[in-house]
Amino acid sequence: MSVYNVILKPSVEKDLRKIPAVIVDRLFQRIEGLQSDPFPPQSLKLAGGELFYRIRVGDYRIVYQVETEEKQIVIQYIRHRRDVYRDL
Repeated sequence: MSVYNVILKPSVEKDLRKIPAVIVDRLFQRIEGLQSDPFPPQSLKLAGGELFYRIRVGDYRIVYQVETEEKQIVIQYIRHRRDVYRDL
C-alpha cells in the first residue's frame, strides 16, 4: 500500500493552537494513520458537493480531502464537534 503525503492548511495550524496539547497528540496519531490508510473504517464521507471525510477523535473532528492521483491528504479543519460543520 502506498503512503500518502499529509498537508495541513494554514488555518489548521491556527485551529491546533486552541486545542489542549494532550488532544493534539491524539489528533496527530490519527493523522499519521491516514498516511497509510486514507479511508479507515471510522471515517465518514460528509454530504455536500466537496469530497470531505471526517474522523472523530473524542470531541474533536478532523475534516480532510483525499487527492488520490497526487497521493495527498489535505487536512481542511480540526475543530470541536460543535464548531466544525459551520464552515462546510
